[in-house]
Amino acid sequence: MYQYKRSSELFDQAQKYIPGGVNSPVRAYKSVGGTPVFIKKAKGSILTDEDDNEYIDYISSWGPMILGHALPVVINAIKDKVENSTSFGAPTKLETQIAKLIVDMVPNIEMVRMVNSGTEACMSAIRVARGYTGRNKFIKFEGCYHGHSDSFLIKAGSGASTFGEPNSPGVTPGTANDTLTAKYNDIENVKQVIANNKGEIAAIIVEAVAGNMGCVLPKKGFLEDLRQICDKENILLIFDEVMSGFRLAKGGAQEYFGVKADIAIFGKVIGGGMPVGAYAGSKEIMSVVSPMGPVYQAGTLSGNPIAMIAGYTLLKELNNKPETYTELAAKCEYLHKGLDKEFAKSGFDYRINRCGSMISIFFTDVDVVDFETSSTANNELFPKFFHEMLKRGIYLPPSTFESYFLSNTLTYEMLDKTIQAAKESLEAMKA
Repeated sequence: MYQYKRSSELFDQAQKYIPGGVNSPVRAYKSVGGTPVFIKKAKGSILTDEDDNEYIDYISSWGPMILGHALPVVINAIKDKVENSTSFGAPTKLETQIAKLIVDMVPNIEMVRMVNSGTEACMSAIRVARGYTGRNKFIKFEGCYHGHSDSFLIKAGSGASTFGEPNSPGVTPGTANDTLTAKYNDIENVKQVIANNKGEIAAIIVEAVAGNMGCVLPKKGFLEDLRQICDKENILLIFDEVMSGFRLAKGGAQEYFGVKADIAIFGKVIGGGMPVGAYAGSKEIMSVVSPMGPVYQAGTLSGNPIAMIAGYTLLKELNNKPETYTELAAKCEYLHKGLDKEFAKSGFDYRINRCGSMISIFFTDVDVVDFETSSTANNELFPKFFHEMLKRGIYLPPSTFESYFLSNTLTYEMLDKTIQAAKESLEAMKA
């Protein structure tokens, strides 16, 4: 039986000095209850907490550890680079090298600007779209998360095509007025929103595969239809690929789905576990960014050499080993089939969504295709499942509204252990 004495003590201490005891809300276990597990170290797909409990990891640091924790080639590259200093605040050749590698790997982009987080990249991409088009409004989708910038913390209004309303204190109604919210996977709703704001919309931003309402896939034709509408209405299409970029394929969602984005946003994998974000597009669009153009965006630690070497090294590994994506997809499919078998026998209502190496389980009896259907998931069953899995050594995202991310260091033995743990967990939940 796992013990959490040290984690409990550390959480008590953390709450005295950090809001909620955590630096990102989902880590507080509010959705599942209990005390957050404090991690001490990780290797491959195994996490070790402060009480020396070990877990098979299905978070992968929310995506970037696609080749496993403490990947030797990345760790060694960081060690070599850090001896030259941790930051310069001046250009380095490494910034150009990683930008070129990203351009080589991803279709439809010619220039890249590095920033420090996915939030910063999304915020900057919207500013660029506004500067390029001369329009102010943009469309986001309910259930898609693009960071905590004011413009994105907006929920749908009383009507499907009304202005949004702030869903966080501190976000002004004025900010919300330029944010339009549409339903994910509902192209007719998108058309309605555009019709009601003709000639005023700069961009549509979308998670090509949603990861913050659980893993939710685009319906067949949805992304293609968005592309067609944007071309017709002179609207920029922005793919937020903070999660899907370099995870679904070398070229991300644009390659995976064969749909062109005007601006692509990256994070997670391109930092190799370090804090990094980026936005990219054609030379024409990116030329509006300062100092080439009038749209201002800056960051003292943008292009930080330690983050750049971590990301560059990891991207090189992925670029040189395209079979990684086939292997990951096969492992995710194997896990899906195994879990599906056990859930089908359990008697619980459920749905499993999967795309590439992203997967989610929902305790619901309806297909999960958007935020509304995702919200039908039973919020009492998932916490029980989470904790039953945790005490069997399986570390899942502590929220039903988060995707699982597989690492290629997961072995089939680990996958079998996970499936067996799910079987035992479901049986315990019925007891």
